[in-house]
Amino acid sequence: MLAERRQQLILGIVRQDGPVSVGALVDKLGQSAATIRRDLIALDEEGLLKRVYGGAAPLPDERDEPFALVADVRVPEKRAIAARCASLVADGQTVLLDIGTTALQVASLLRGRQLTVITTSLAVFDELRDDDAVELVLLGGMYRRQYRSLVGFLAEDALRQVHADVLVLGTSGVTADGHVVDTTLVEVPIKRAMIAASDRVVLAADGSKFPGSGVARVCDGRSLDVVVTDPGADPATCAALRAAGVEVHTEHPAGALAV
Repeated sequence: MLAERRQQLILGIVRQDGPVSVGALVDKLGQSAATIRRDLIALDEEGLLKRVYGGAAPLPDERDEPFALVADVRVPEKRAIAARCASLVADGQTVLLDIGTTALQVASLLRGRQLTVITTSLAVFDELRDDDAVELVLLGGMYRRQYRSLVGFLAEDALRQVHADVLVLGTSGVTADGHVVDTTLVEVPIKRAMIAASDRVVLAADGSKFPGSGVARVCDGRSLDVVVTDPGADPATCAALRAAGVEVHTEHPAGALAV
C-alpha cells in the first residue's frame, strides 16, 4: 500500500474513532508497527494529527459542525453568493461542487440547466438527483455522516480521472495573507484534488470567513481565479487576494454587485 493511501486511511480512522493505538492500526491496515509509527510521525509533523503514547489522537481544535446546524446560518448572504457563482457557469460546462451549505445553494440554482455536475456532497446529490437536465456524477469514498460528504483515497483517485471547467470551492476560512484553510482535515486532500481537476476555481465564502483560521492549508491565492463573498469580508484580506491576481466579487444579499 502506498504511503499516501495508508496515511489517508489512518487520518480517517483517527477522525472517526478518536484516539487509536498503533496495535489497532496494525490490525486494521495489515501493516507493520514500524510502518505505522513512521506514518504517525509524518502526519504529526504535517500537523494533521497528534502523536500520543502508543498511538495517535485527533488534534484538539478539530471540529465538525453538523450540516443541519449551519444550513440556516447567514442564508441571505449565501444565497446571493450562490447566485453569483451560478452565473459564472455556462450551459454545457462541467462543474465540480464542493461540500457545504453554500455549494448546496449553488446546486439549487443550477437546476434545469444543461450541465454536468460532479460532487462528493450527498446534499448536492439529493438536490439534483431528480433533475433530468443535469448529468450528475457522485464520487465514491468513505461517508462522513455529520457533513454528508464522501472522503478518502477512493474519492481522491476518482478526482484524478475527471476534468471540470469550473470548481465552486468551499472553505472554513481565508487567512489575512490570502491562504485558503480548513478545519476539517479529511476534506483537505479532496479540495486539493478538486483544484487540480479544474480549469477555473471559484471560492464561495461568506464574510465571516475573512479572515479565518484552520488547521490545514488548502491552497494559496494563486490557485484561485475568483472569490465570491459579501460586504462583511475583511477588506485587507480581499486586498491580499487581489494582489495575488484573484478577481474578488462582493455580493450584497439584495443582489447589488460591487467588484
